[in-house]
Amino acid sequence: MRTVRGVRRGTGAVLTCGITAVLALQAGAASPASGGELATFYGQKLDWKQCEETEPLPPEEQPDEGVIVDPWQGQWKFMECATAMVPIDYTKPEGGQLHVEVSRIKAKDPDHRQGVLLFNPGGPGGGGLSMPLGAREMKVAESFDLIGFDPRGVGRSTRLHCERIEDTRPRTSRPSDDQLSAYADYARAHEDACQRGGKDLRPHISTANTARDMDVIRAALGEKKINYLGYSYGTYLGAVYGSLFPGGLDRSVLDSSMHPDWLWREQALQQSVGVRFNVEQWAGWVGARDRTYHLGTSRQDVLATVEALATDLANHSVPLDRERPEDWPLYWPKEFDRTTLDSFLAQATQPRPVWDVTAEVIGELREAADKKTALSPDAADAAAALAADRDITKVDPGVYDTVSCEADWPTDLDTYYADMRRYREKYPFRDGNGSGVIGAAPTNCTFRSFTPPEKPIGLERKGYPTGLVIQGDGDPATQYEGGPAMAKALDHRLISVRDSGTHGHYGLTECVTERVDDYLVNGTLPPPGTDCAAEPRPSVHADNAVAAKEEAASQSKRDRVDDAFAHHSIWQRPATT
Repeated sequence: MRTVRGVRRGTGAVLTCGITAVLALQAGAASPASGGELATFYGQKLDWKQCEETEPLPPEEQPDEGVIVDPWQGQWKFMECATAMVPIDYTKPEGGQLHVEVSRIKAKDPDHRQGVLLFNPGGPGGGGLSMPLGAREMKVAESFDLIGFDPRGVGRSTRLHCERIEDTRPRTSRPSDDQLSAYADYARAHEDACQRGGKDLRPHISTANTARDMDVIRAALGEKKINYLGYSYGTYLGAVYGSLFPGGLDRSVLDSSMHPDWLWREQALQQSVGVRFNVEQWAGWVGARDRTYHLGTSRQDVLATVEALATDLANHSVPLDRERPEDWPLYWPKEFDRTTLDSFLAQATQPRPVWDVTAEVIGELREAADKKTALSPDAADAAAALAADRDITKVDPGVYDTVSCEADWPTDLDTYYADMRRYREKYPFRDGNGSGVIGAAPTNCTFRSFTPPEKPIGLERKGYPTGLVIQGDGDPATQYEGGPAMAKALDHRLISVRDSGTHGHYGLTECVTERVDDYLVNGTLPPPGTDCAAEPRPSVHADNAVAAKEEAASQSKRDRVDDAFAHHSIWQRPATT
Protein backbone atom coordinates (compact mmCIF):
# COMPACT_ATOMS: atom_id res chain seq x y z
CA MET A 1 0.00 0.00 0.00
CA ARG A 2 1.24 3.47 -0.81
CA THR A 3 2.15 5.63 2.12
CA VAL A 4 -0.67 7.81 3.45
CA ARG A 5 0.53 11.37 3.44
CA GLY A 6 0.59 13.71 6.40
CA VAL A 7 -1.33 11.68 9.00
CA ARG A 8 -1.78 13.61 12.22
CA ARG A 9 -4.38 13.95 14.94
CA GLY A 10 -6.80 16.87 15.22
CA THR A 11 -8.43 18.69 18.12
CA GLY A 12 -12.04 18.55 19.19
CA ALA A 13 -12.59 22.14 18.08
CA VAL A 14 -11.46 21.39 14.53
CA LEU A 15 -13.58 18.24 14.49
CA THR A 16 -16.69 20.36 15.04
CA CYS A 17 -15.68 22.64 12.19
CA GLY A 18 -15.12 19.63 9.95
CA ILE A 19 -18.56 18.18 10.69
CA THR A 20 -20.18 21.55 9.98
CA ALA A 21 -18.43 21.73 6.61
CA VAL A 22 -19.47 18.18 5.68
CA LEU A 23 -23.11 18.87 6.60
CA ALA A 24 -23.06 22.04 4.50
CA LEU A 25 -21.68 20.17 1.51
CA GLN A 26 -24.18 17.33 1.89
CA ALA A 27 -26.97 19.87 1.74
CA GLY A 28 -25.82 20.65 -1.80
CA ALA A 29 -23.58 23.67 -1.35
CA ALA A 30 -21.22 24.22 -4.29
CA SER A 31 -18.25 24.83 -1.97
CA PRO A 32 -17.52 24.72 1.77
CA ALA A 33 -18.03 27.68 4.03
CA SER A 34 -15.36 30.32 3.65
CA GLY A 35 -12.37 29.39 5.78
CA GLY A 36 -13.68 25.89 6.49
CA GLU A 37 -11.23 23.03 6.84
CA LEU A 38 -12.43 21.53 3.53
CA ALA A 39 -11.88 24.73 1.56
CA THR A 40 -8.31 23.72 0.68
CA PHE A 41 -9.54 20.50 -0.92
CA TYR A 42 -12.41 22.18 -2.77
CA GLY A 43 -10.21 24.99 -4.00
CA GLN A 44 -7.43 22.85 -5.49
CA LYS A 45 -6.59 22.96 -9.19
CA LEU A 46 -5.73 19.81 -11.08
CA ASP A 47 -2.41 19.60 -12.91
CA TRP A 48 -3.15 17.63 -16.06
CA LYS A 49 -0.48 15.58 -17.82
CA GLN A 50 -0.53 12.78 -20.37
CA CYS A 51 -1.42 9.53 -18.60
CA GLU A 52 1.40 7.08 -18.05
CA GLU A 53 1.15 3.49 -19.22
CA THR A 54 0.09 0.95 -16.62
CA GLU A 55 2.93 -0.81 -14.85
CA PRO A 56 2.71 -4.60 -14.47
CA LEU A 57 1.24 -5.73 -11.19
CA PRO A 58 3.76 -7.07 -8.67
CA PRO A 59 3.75 -10.84 -8.17
CA GLU A 60 1.85 -10.63 -4.87
CA GLU A 61 -1.08 -8.96 -6.66
CA GLN A 62 -1.25 -11.33 -9.61
CA PRO A 63 -3.91 -14.05 -9.50
CA ASP A 64 -2.93 -17.59 -8.58
CA GLU A 65 -3.75 -18.76 -12.11
CA GLY A 66 -3.30 -16.72 -15.28
CA VAL A 67 -2.02 -13.18 -15.75
CA ILE A 68 -3.69 -9.78 -15.43
CA VAL A 69 -3.25 -8.01 -18.78
CA ASP A 70 -3.98 -4.32 -19.36
CA PRO A 71 -6.41 -4.25 -22.32
CA TRP A 72 -5.56 -0.58 -22.86
CA GLN A 73 -1.83 -1.03 -23.31
CA GLY A 74 -0.65 1.63 -25.76
CA GLN A 75 -3.88 3.64 -25.44
CA TRP A 76 -3.15 5.73 -22.33
CA LYS A 77 -1.52 8.44 -24.48
CA PHE A 78 -5.00 9.50 -25.62
CA MET A 79 -5.95 10.63 -22.12
CA GLU A 80 -4.85 13.13 -19.47
CA CYS A 81 -4.36 12.27 -15.79
CA ALA A 82 -4.17 14.37 -12.64
CA THR A 83 -4.10 13.83 -8.89
CA ALA A 84 -6.74 15.19 -6.52
CA MET A 85 -6.06 15.36 -2.79
CA VAL A 86 -8.87 14.39 -0.41
CA PRO A 87 -9.00 14.08 3.40
CA ILE A 88 -8.71 10.66 4.95
CA ASP A 89 -11.53 11.56 7.32
CA TYR A 90 -14.03 14.24 6.28
CA THR A 91 -14.88 14.96 9.91
CA LYS A 92 -11.18 15.63 10.58
CA PRO A 93 -9.97 17.14 7.32
CA GLU A 94 -6.71 18.32 8.91
CA GLY A 95 -5.84 14.75 9.93
CA GLY A 96 -4.13 13.48 6.79
CA GLN A 97 -4.67 13.18 3.06
CA LEU A 98 -5.18 10.56 0.38
CA HIS A 99 -4.58 11.03 -3.31
CA VAL A 100 -7.21 10.10 -5.90
CA GLU A 101 -6.13 9.70 -9.51
CA VAL A 102 -8.44 11.29 -12.10
CA SER A 103 -8.47 10.94 -15.91
CA ARG A 104 -9.96 13.08 -18.67
CA ILE A 105 -10.66 13.13 -22.38
CA LYS A 106 -11.97 16.52 -23.43
CA ALA A 107 -15.17 16.88 -25.48
CA LYS A 108 -14.53 16.59 -29.20
CA ASP A 109 -16.90 19.47 -29.97
CA PRO A 110 -15.95 22.30 -27.57
CA ASP A 111 -18.57 24.63 -29.04
CA HIS A 112 -21.33 22.26 -27.92
CA ARG A 113 -19.73 21.05 -24.69
CA GLN A 114 -22.30 20.25 -21.96
CA GLY A 115 -19.99 19.63 -19.01
CA VAL A 116 -18.44 16.45 -17.65
CA LEU A 117 -19.58 12.83 -17.56
CA LEU A 118 -18.03 10.91 -14.68
CA PHE A 119 -17.81 7.10 -14.76
CA ASN A 120 -17.60 4.32 -12.19
CA PRO A 121 -17.41 0.60 -13.13
CA GLY A 122 -18.56 -0.91 -9.83
CA GLY A 123 -16.92 -3.35 -7.47
CA PRO A 124 -16.65 -2.05 -4.80
CA GLY A 125 -13.03 -1.69 -5.70
CA GLY A 126 -13.20 -1.46 -9.49
CA GLY A 127 -10.80 1.05 -10.98
CA GLY A 128 -12.39 3.54 -13.38
CA LEU A 129 -9.36 5.45 -14.58
CA SER A 130 -9.39 3.83 -18.04
CA MET A 131 -13.14 4.17 -18.63
CA PRO A 132 -12.95 7.33 -20.80
CA LEU A 133 -10.87 5.29 -23.27
CA GLY A 134 -13.76 2.88 -23.73
CA ALA A 135 -16.21 5.69 -24.47
CA ARG A 136 -14.09 8.01 -26.59
CA GLU A 137 -15.66 6.84 -29.86
CA MET A 138 -19.22 7.05 -28.53
CA LYS A 139 -21.76 9.82 -29.00
CA VAL A 140 -21.28 11.22 -25.49
CA ALA A 141 -17.63 11.97 -26.32
CA GLU A 142 -18.74 14.78 -28.63
CA SER A 143 -20.31 17.01 -25.98
CA PHE A 144 -18.91 15.85 -22.62
CA ASP A 145 -15.50 15.76 -21.05
CA LEU A 146 -15.18 12.07 -20.14
CA ILE A 147 -13.92 11.69 -16.56
CA GLY A 148 -12.65 8.53 -14.91
CA PHE A 149 -11.14 7.99 -11.49
CA ASP A 150 -9.72 5.28 -9.28
CA PRO A 151 -11.67 5.48 -6.01
CA ARG A 152 -9.83 5.79 -2.71
CA GLY A 153 -8.07 2.53 -1.98
CA VAL A 154 -7.89 1.45 -5.64
CA GLY A 155 -5.33 1.30 -8.44
CA ARG A 156 -3.29 4.49 -8.91
CA SER A 157 -4.98 6.20 -5.98
CA THR A 158 -3.82 5.66 -2.38
CA ARG A 159 -4.23 1.91 -2.09
CA LEU A 160 -5.75 -0.35 0.52
CA HIS A 161 -4.58 -3.94 0.73
CA CYS A 162 -5.32 -7.05 2.68
CA GLU A 163 -2.32 -9.21 3.42
CA ARG A 164 -2.46 -12.19 1.08
CA ILE A 165 -3.15 -15.50 2.81
CA GLU A 166 -3.68 -19.00 1.53
CA ASP A 167 -7.25 -19.74 0.48
CA THR A 168 -8.08 -22.74 2.62
CA ARG A 169 -11.70 -23.07 1.54
CA PRO A 170 -12.53 -26.45 0.00
CA ARG A 171 -12.37 -26.43 -3.79
CA THR A 172 -15.88 -27.73 -4.28
CA SER A 173 -19.21 -26.23 -5.27
CA ARG A 174 -21.03 -28.65 -2.94
CA PRO A 175 -19.20 -28.95 0.39
CA SER A 176 -20.13 -31.57 2.95
CA ASP A 177 -21.32 -30.62 6.43
CA ASP A 178 -17.86 -31.40 7.78
CA GLN A 179 -16.36 -28.82 5.41
CA LEU A 180 -18.62 -25.88 6.28
CA SER A 181 -16.52 -24.67 9.21
CA ALA A 182 -13.52 -24.28 6.87
CA TYR A 183 -15.30 -21.36 5.20
CA ALA A 184 -15.71 -19.61 8.55
CA ASP A 185 -12.09 -20.27 9.48
CA TYR A 186 -10.92 -18.72 6.21
CA ALA A 187 -13.25 -15.71 6.58
CA ARG A 188 -11.92 -15.03 10.08
CA ALA A 189 -8.31 -15.31 8.91
CA HIS A 190 -9.06 -13.09 5.91
CA GLU A 191 -10.51 -10.36 8.12
CA ASP A 192 -7.42 -10.51 10.33
CA ALA A 193 -5.25 -10.18 7.22
CA CYS A 194 -7.27 -7.20 5.97
CA GLN A 195 -6.98 -5.51 9.34
CA ARG A 196 -3.22 -6.02 9.38
CA GLY A 197 -2.95 -4.62 5.86
CA GLY A 198 -5.41 -1.73 6.16
CA LYS A 199 -5.22 -0.81 9.83
CA ASP A 200 -6.54 2.71 10.58
CA LEU A 201 -7.40 3.43 6.95
CA ARG A 202 -10.20 0.82 6.66
CA PRO A 203 -12.97 2.75 8.51
CA HIS A 204 -12.54 5.59 6.01
CA ILE A 205 -12.87 3.47 2.87
CA SER A 206 -16.63 3.65 2.35
CA THR A 207 -19.30 4.47 -0.20
CA ALA A 208 -20.11 7.77 1.48
CA ASN A 209 -16.48 8.91 1.50
CA THR A 210 -16.01 7.91 -2.13
CA ALA A 211 -19.09 10.02 -2.94
CA ARG A 212 -17.54 12.91 -1.02
CA ASP A 213 -14.34 12.44 -3.04
CA MET A 214 -16.46 12.69 -6.20
CA ASP A 215 -17.69 16.08 -5.07
CA VAL A 216 -14.13 17.25 -4.44
CA ILE A 217 -13.31 16.08 -7.96
CA ARG A 218 -16.31 18.04 -9.26
CA ALA A 219 -15.04 21.22 -7.61
CA ALA A 220 -11.44 20.62 -8.73
CA LEU A 221 -12.72 20.29 -12.30
CA GLY A 222 -14.33 23.73 -11.93
CA GLU A 223 -17.83 22.33 -12.49
CA LYS A 224 -21.03 23.25 -10.67
CA LYS A 225 -22.54 19.87 -11.52
CA ILE A 226 -21.46 16.49 -12.84
CA ASN A 227 -23.29 14.02 -15.04
CA TYR A 228 -22.83 10.43 -13.95
CA LEU A 229 -22.76 6.91 -15.40
CA GLY A 230 -22.28 4.03 -12.98
CA TYR A 231 -22.43 0.27 -13.36
CA SER A 232 -23.24 -2.41 -10.77
CA TYR A 233 -22.03 -1.15 -7.36
CA GLY A 234 -21.46 2.15 -9.16
CA THR A 235 -25.26 2.53 -9.27
CA TYR A 236 -25.40 2.57 -5.50
CA LEU A 237 -22.43 4.94 -5.36
CA GLY A 238 -24.20 7.31 -7.76
CA ALA A 239 -27.40 7.15 -5.73
CA VAL A 240 -25.45 7.96 -2.56
CA TYR A 241 -23.73 10.89 -4.28
CA GLY A 242 -27.09 12.30 -5.37
CA SER A 243 -28.47 11.85 -1.86
CA LEU A 244 -25.53 13.66 -0.26
CA PHE A 245 -24.94 16.29 -2.94
CA PRO A 246 -28.16 16.85 -4.90
CA GLY A 247 -26.97 20.28 -5.96
CA GLY A 248 -23.92 18.77 -7.60
CA LEU A 249 -25.66 16.22 -9.84
CA ASP A 250 -27.36 16.76 -13.17
CA ARG A 251 -28.11 13.74 -15.38
CA SER A 252 -27.60 10.28 -13.92
CA VAL A 253 -27.54 6.78 -15.46
CA LEU A 254 -27.49 3.70 -13.21
CA ASP A 255 -26.78 0.58 -15.26
CA SER A 256 -27.38 -2.89 -13.71
CA SER A 257 -28.46 -1.59 -10.36
CA MET A 258 -27.95 -2.96 -6.92
CA HIS A 259 -31.10 -3.33 -4.86
CA PRO A 260 -31.14 -0.45 -2.34
CA ASP A 261 -32.49 -2.72 0.42
CA TRP A 262 -30.04 -5.62 -0.06
CA LEU A 263 -26.87 -4.22 1.51
CA TRP A 264 -24.86 -6.39 1.64
CA ARG A 265 -25.55 -10.00 2.52
CA GLU A 266 -28.87 -10.25 0.73
CA GLN A 267 -27.20 -9.00 -2.44
CA ALA A 268 -24.68 -11.84 -2.14
CA LEU A 269 -27.45 -14.40 -1.62
CA GLN A 270 -29.48 -13.14 -4.55
CA GLN A 271 -26.60 -13.50 -7.03
CA SER A 272 -27.06 -17.26 -6.86
CA VAL A 273 -30.76 -16.89 -7.59
CA GLY A 274 -29.93 -14.90 -10.71
CA VAL A 275 -27.38 -17.47 -11.85
CA ARG A 276 -29.83 -20.37 -11.47
CA PHE A 277 -32.44 -18.40 -13.42
CA ASN A 278 -30.12 -18.41 -16.43
CA VAL A 279 -29.39 -22.13 -16.10
CA GLU A 280 -33.13 -22.85 -16.00
CA GLN A 281 -33.81 -20.62 -19.00
CA TRP A 282 -31.10 -22.41 -20.97
CA ALA A 283 -32.45 -25.80 -19.92
CA GLY A 284 -35.92 -24.85 -21.17
CA TRP A 285 -34.49 -23.75 -24.53
CA VAL A 286 -32.47 -26.97 -24.87
CA GLY A 287 -35.46 -29.08 -23.84
CA ALA A 288 -37.43 -27.72 -26.79
CA ARG A 289 -34.62 -28.97 -29.08
CA ASP A 290 -34.08 -32.54 -27.94
CA ARG A 291 -33.76 -33.75 -31.53
CA THR A 292 -30.66 -31.57 -31.84
CA TYR A 293 -29.01 -31.93 -28.43
CA HIS A 294 -30.51 -35.14 -26.93
CA LEU A 295 -30.40 -33.83 -23.36
CA GLY A 296 -34.11 -34.11 -22.53
CA THR A 297 -37.48 -32.92 -23.80
CA SER A 298 -38.27 -30.34 -21.11
CA ARG A 299 -36.57 -27.97 -18.69
CA GLN A 300 -36.86 -30.48 -15.87
CA ASP A 301 -35.52 -33.30 -18.04
CA VAL A 302 -32.46 -31.28 -19.04
CA LEU A 303 -31.80 -30.22 -15.45
CA ALA A 304 -32.07 -33.88 -14.41
CA THR A 305 -29.59 -34.84 -17.14
CA VAL A 306 -27.17 -32.17 -15.93
CA GLU A 307 -27.54 -33.32 -12.33
CA ALA A 308 -26.88 -36.94 -13.32
CA LEU A 309 -23.77 -35.76 -15.16
CA ALA A 310 -22.69 -33.85 -12.04
CA THR A 311 -22.98 -37.04 -10.00
CA ASP A 312 -20.87 -38.94 -12.54
CA LEU A 313 -18.21 -36.21 -12.55
CA ALA A 314 -18.08 -36.23 -8.75
CA ASN A 315 -16.88 -39.82 -8.98
CA HIS A 316 -14.83 -39.70 -12.20
CA SER A 317 -13.65 -36.43 -13.74
CA VAL A 318 -13.15 -36.02 -17.49
CA PRO A 319 -9.64 -34.98 -18.57
CA LEU A 320 -9.21 -32.18 -21.09
CA ASP A 321 -7.42 -33.24 -24.26
CA ARG A 322 -5.83 -29.80 -24.57
CA GLU A 323 -2.88 -28.11 -22.90
CA ARG A 324 -3.24 -24.50 -21.83
CA PRO A 325 -2.30 -22.29 -24.82
CA GLU A 326 0.71 -20.05 -24.29
CA ASP A 327 -1.32 -16.91 -25.10
CA TRP A 328 -4.22 -17.80 -22.77
CA PRO A 329 -4.13 -15.28 -19.88
CA LEU A 330 -6.91 -16.75 -17.74
CA TYR A 331 -7.58 -19.83 -15.66
CA TRP A 332 -7.43 -23.08 -17.62
CA PRO A 333 -8.99 -26.14 -15.94
CA LYS A 334 -6.99 -29.35 -16.08
CA GLU A 335 -10.07 -31.56 -15.89
CA PHE A 336 -13.84 -31.41 -15.79
CA ASP A 337 -15.16 -32.46 -12.40
CA ARG A 338 -18.44 -31.59 -10.72
CA THR A 339 -17.21 -28.22 -9.48
CA THR A 340 -15.92 -27.31 -12.94
CA LEU A 341 -19.31 -28.27 -14.39
CA ASP A 342 -21.15 -26.07 -11.89
CA SER A 343 -18.86 -23.13 -12.72
CA PHE A 344 -19.18 -23.72 -16.45
CA LEU A 345 -22.99 -23.74 -16.37
CA ALA A 346 -23.08 -20.64 -14.18
CA GLN A 347 -21.18 -18.60 -16.75
CA ALA A 348 -21.91 -20.32 -20.05
CA THR A 349 -25.69 -19.94 -19.70
CA GLN A 350 -25.56 -16.16 -19.23
CA PRO A 351 -24.87 -15.05 -22.84
CA ARG A 352 -27.88 -16.12 -24.93
CA PRO A 353 -26.11 -16.17 -28.33
CA VAL A 354 -23.90 -19.11 -27.29
CA TRP A 355 -26.53 -21.36 -25.72
CA ASP A 356 -26.04 -23.79 -28.61
CA VAL A 357 -22.32 -24.10 -27.88
CA THR A 358 -23.08 -24.64 -24.20
CA ALA A 359 -25.46 -27.47 -25.07
CA GLU A 360 -22.93 -29.04 -27.43
CA VAL A 361 -20.21 -28.97 -24.78
CA ILE A 362 -22.55 -30.60 -22.23
CA GLY A 363 -23.43 -33.29 -24.79
CA GLU A 364 -19.77 -34.05 -25.52
CA LEU A 365 -18.93 -33.98 -21.82
CA ARG A 366 -21.71 -36.47 -21.09
CA GLU A 367 -20.44 -38.81 -23.80
CA ALA A 368 -16.84 -38.51 -22.55
CA ALA A 369 -17.97 -39.29 -19.00
CA ASP A 370 -19.87 -42.37 -20.21
CA LYS A 371 -16.94 -43.67 -22.27
CA LYS A 372 -14.24 -42.58 -19.78
CA THR A 373 -12.47 -40.60 -22.50
CA ALA A 374 -11.03 -37.07 -22.67
CA LEU A 375 -12.98 -34.02 -23.80
CA SER A 376 -12.10 -33.00 -27.35
CA PRO A 377 -9.80 -29.98 -27.90
CA ASP A 378 -12.62 -28.03 -29.61
CA ALA A 379 -15.00 -28.53 -26.69
CA ALA A 380 -12.21 -27.84 -24.18
CA ASP A 381 -11.35 -24.53 -25.90
CA ALA A 382 -15.00 -23.47 -25.95
CA ALA A 383 -15.52 -24.47 -22.31
CA ALA A 384 -12.49 -22.51 -21.15
CA ALA A 385 -13.54 -19.43 -23.14
CA LEU A 386 -17.10 -19.54 -21.78
CA ALA A 387 -16.03 -20.13 -18.19
CA ALA A 388 -13.48 -17.28 -18.14
CA ASP A 389 -14.28 -14.16 -16.12
CA ARG A 390 -14.41 -12.22 -19.36
CA ASP A 391 -16.13 -9.07 -18.12
CA ILE A 392 -15.68 -9.17 -14.37
CA THR A 393 -13.85 -6.00 -13.33
CA LYS A 394 -10.80 -6.81 -11.25
CA VAL A 395 -11.42 -5.76 -7.66
CA ASP A 396 -8.42 -4.23 -5.91
CA PRO A 397 -7.48 -6.24 -2.79
CA GLY A 398 -8.89 -4.75 0.40
CA VAL A 399 -11.55 -2.39 -0.93
CA TYR A 400 -14.37 -4.87 -1.54
CA ASP A 401 -13.57 -6.55 1.78
CA THR A 402 -13.93 -3.20 3.54
CA VAL A 403 -16.78 -1.40 1.77
CA SER A 404 -19.01 -4.47 1.94
CA CYS A 405 -18.61 -4.32 5.73
CA GLU A 406 -20.23 -0.88 5.99
CA ALA A 407 -23.55 -2.61 6.73
CA ASP A 408 -23.93 -5.17 9.52
CA TRP A 409 -23.69 -8.90 8.74
CA PRO A 410 -25.07 -11.76 10.86
CA THR A 411 -22.60 -13.05 13.42
CA ASP A 412 -24.31 -16.39 14.16
CA LEU A 413 -22.47 -19.02 12.09
CA ASP A 414 -25.44 -21.38 12.17
CA THR A 415 -27.31 -18.85 10.00
CA TYR A 416 -24.65 -19.21 7.31
CA TYR A 417 -24.39 -22.97 7.60
CA ALA A 418 -28.13 -23.40 7.14
CA ASP A 419 -28.02 -21.25 3.99
CA MET A 420 -24.98 -23.11 2.68
CA ARG A 421 -26.76 -26.46 3.00
CA ARG A 422 -29.70 -25.06 1.08
CA TYR A 423 -27.52 -23.45 -1.60
CA ARG A 424 -25.39 -26.50 -2.30
CA GLU A 425 -28.59 -28.31 -3.28
CA LYS A 426 -30.57 -25.62 -5.09
CA TYR A 427 -27.93 -23.10 -6.18
CA PRO A 428 -24.65 -24.97 -6.77
CA PHE A 429 -23.80 -22.99 -9.92
CA ARG A 430 -20.82 -20.79 -9.15
CA ASP A 431 -19.56 -17.93 -11.33
CA GLY A 432 -16.80 -15.37 -10.94
CA ASN A 433 -19.03 -13.02 -8.92
CA GLY A 434 -19.21 -15.34 -5.92
CA SER A 435 -22.50 -17.14 -6.46
CA GLY A 436 -23.28 -20.66 -5.26
CA VAL A 437 -22.25 -21.76 -1.79
CA ILE A 438 -19.63 -18.97 -1.67
CA GLY A 439 -22.46 -16.42 -1.78
CA ALA A 440 -24.08 -17.99 1.29
CA ALA A 441 -20.86 -18.58 3.27
CA PRO A 442 -19.46 -16.38 6.03
CA THR A 443 -17.30 -13.53 4.79
CA ASN A 444 -14.65 -11.44 6.48
CA CYS A 445 -17.49 -9.02 7.38
CA THR A 446 -18.97 -11.73 9.62
CA PHE A 447 -15.93 -11.09 11.82
CA ARG A 448 -15.62 -7.34 11.17
CA SER A 449 -12.77 -5.93 13.28
CA PHE A 450 -13.57 -2.22 12.90
CA THR A 451 -16.62 -0.10 13.62
CA PRO A 452 -17.90 1.91 10.64
CA PRO A 453 -18.01 5.58 11.66
CA GLU A 454 -21.44 6.08 10.06
CA LYS A 455 -24.47 4.12 8.94
CA PRO A 456 -25.14 3.58 5.22
CA ILE A 457 -26.65 6.68 3.64
CA GLY A 458 -30.41 6.70 3.12
CA LEU A 459 -31.24 7.14 -0.55
CA GLU A 460 -33.46 9.93 -1.84
CA ARG A 461 -33.73 12.22 -4.84
CA LYS A 462 -34.44 15.80 -3.87
CA GLY A 463 -32.90 18.51 -5.97
CA TYR A 464 -31.55 16.82 -9.07
CA PRO A 465 -33.26 15.74 -12.32
CA THR A 466 -34.95 12.42 -13.03
CA GLY A 467 -32.40 9.83 -14.11
CA LEU A 468 -32.34 6.42 -15.74
CA VAL A 469 -32.04 2.92 -14.28
CA ILE A 470 -31.21 0.04 -16.65
CA GLN A 471 -31.77 -3.57 -15.65
CA GLY A 472 -31.65 -6.90 -17.46
CA ASP A 473 -33.50 -10.16 -16.96
CA GLY A 474 -31.15 -12.82 -15.64
CA ASP A 475 -28.44 -10.39 -14.55
CA PRO A 476 -26.14 -12.75 -12.64
CA ALA A 477 -24.57 -10.08 -10.41
CA THR A 478 -27.43 -7.68 -9.69
CA GLN A 479 -30.78 -9.41 -10.03
CA TYR A 480 -33.55 -7.79 -12.04
CA GLU A 481 -35.53 -6.83 -8.92
CA GLY A 482 -32.81 -4.33 -8.03
CA GLY A 483 -33.65 -2.12 -11.03
CA PRO A 484 -37.33 -1.52 -10.28
CA ALA A 485 -36.50 -1.06 -6.59
CA MET A 486 -33.84 1.57 -7.30
CA ALA A 487 -36.05 3.32 -9.85
CA LYS A 488 -38.85 3.47 -7.29
CA ALA A 489 -36.58 4.69 -4.49
CA LEU A 490 -35.28 7.59 -6.61
CA ASP A 491 -38.34 8.10 -8.86
CA HIS A 492 -36.19 7.40 -11.92
CA ARG A 493 -37.22 5.97 -15.29
CA LEU A 494 -36.56 2.25 -15.78
CA ILE A 495 -35.34 0.58 -18.97
CA SER A 496 -35.76 -3.21 -18.82
CA VAL A 497 -33.60 -5.40 -21.05
CA ARG A 498 -35.54 -8.57 -21.79
CA ASP A 499 -34.05 -12.06 -22.11
CA SER A 500 -30.64 -10.71 -21.30
CA GLY A 501 -28.45 -12.61 -18.85
CA THR A 502 -26.00 -9.70 -19.14
CA HIS A 503 -24.48 -7.43 -16.51
CA GLY A 504 -23.97 -3.96 -18.01
CA HIS A 505 -25.84 -2.71 -21.10
CA TYR A 506 -24.86 0.82 -22.13
CA GLY A 507 -22.39 0.53 -25.00
CA LEU A 508 -23.37 -3.10 -25.55
CA THR A 509 -27.12 -3.22 -26.20
CA GLU A 510 -27.98 -0.95 -29.13
CA CYS A 511 -31.49 -0.10 -27.92
CA VAL A 512 -30.17 0.91 -24.49
CA THR A 513 -27.28 2.89 -25.92
CA GLU A 514 -29.57 4.93 -28.17
CA ARG A 515 -31.91 5.83 -25.31
CA VAL A 516 -29.13 6.67 -22.88
CA ASP A 517 -27.39 8.85 -25.48
CA ASP A 518 -30.66 10.66 -26.15
CA TYR A 519 -31.04 11.30 -22.43
CA LEU A 520 -27.47 12.36 -21.71
CA VAL A 521 -26.96 14.46 -24.85
CA ASN A 522 -30.47 15.83 -25.43
CA GLY A 523 -32.07 15.50 -21.99
CA THR A 524 -34.87 13.32 -23.41
CA LEU A 525 -36.22 10.69 -21.04
CA PRO A 526 -37.60 7.45 -22.53
CA PRO A 527 -41.27 6.64 -21.84
CA PRO A 528 -42.07 4.89 -18.54
CA GLY A 529 -41.80 1.11 -18.74
CA THR A 530 -39.43 1.09 -21.72
CA ASP A 531 -38.27 -2.38 -22.80
CA CYS A 532 -35.24 -3.28 -24.91
CA ALA A 533 -34.38 -6.61 -26.48
CA ALA A 534 -31.03 -8.21 -25.72
CA GLU A 535 -28.84 -10.20 -28.10
CA PRO A 536 -30.88 -13.01 -29.67
CA ARG A 537 -30.71 -16.68 -28.83
CA PRO A 538 -29.10 -19.03 -31.36
CA SER A 539 -31.14 -19.67 -34.51
CA VAL A 540 -31.61 -23.37 -33.79
CA HIS A 541 -35.16 -24.49 -34.56
CA ALA A 542 -37.27 -26.04 -31.84
CA ASP A 543 -38.44 -29.61 -32.37
CA ASN A 544 -42.00 -28.48 -33.12
CA ALA A 545 -40.97 -25.64 -35.45
CA VAL A 546 -41.96 -25.76 -39.11
CA ALA A 547 -38.72 -24.82 -40.83
CA ALA A 548 -36.27 -25.95 -43.46
CA LYS A 549 -33.47 -28.24 -42.37
CA GLU A 550 -30.61 -26.23 -40.96
CA GLU A 551 -27.06 -26.49 -42.13
CA ALA A 552 -24.57 -27.79 -39.59
CA ALA A 553 -22.42 -25.13 -37.95
CA SER A 554 -19.29 -24.63 -40.04
CA GLN A 555 -17.29 -22.86 -37.33
CA SER A 556 -15.64 -24.49 -34.36
CA LYS A 557 -17.25 -24.02 -30.97
CA ARG A 558 -14.45 -21.69 -29.85
CA ASP A 559 -14.78 -19.52 -32.97
CA ARG A 560 -18.51 -19.15 -32.40
CA VAL A 561 -17.86 -18.08 -28.81
CA ASP A 562 -15.26 -15.53 -29.92
CA ASP A 563 -17.63 -14.12 -32.56
CA ALA A 564 -20.40 -13.73 -29.99
CA PHE A 565 -18.09 -11.87 -27.61
CA ALA A 566 -16.30 -9.76 -30.21
CA HIS A 567 -18.01 -6.58 -28.98
CA HIS A 568 -19.07 -7.73 -25.55
CA SER A 569 -17.77 -4.79 -23.53
CA ILE A 570 -16.61 -1.31 -24.50
CA TRP A 571 -14.69 -1.09 -21.23
CA GLN A 572 -12.45 -4.07 -22.10
CA ARG A 573 -11.89 -3.28 -25.79
CA PRO A 574 -9.46 -0.57 -26.95
CA ALA A 575 -10.94 2.02 -29.28
CA THR A 576 -9.44 2.53 -32.71
CA THR A 577 -6.40 4.77 -32.90
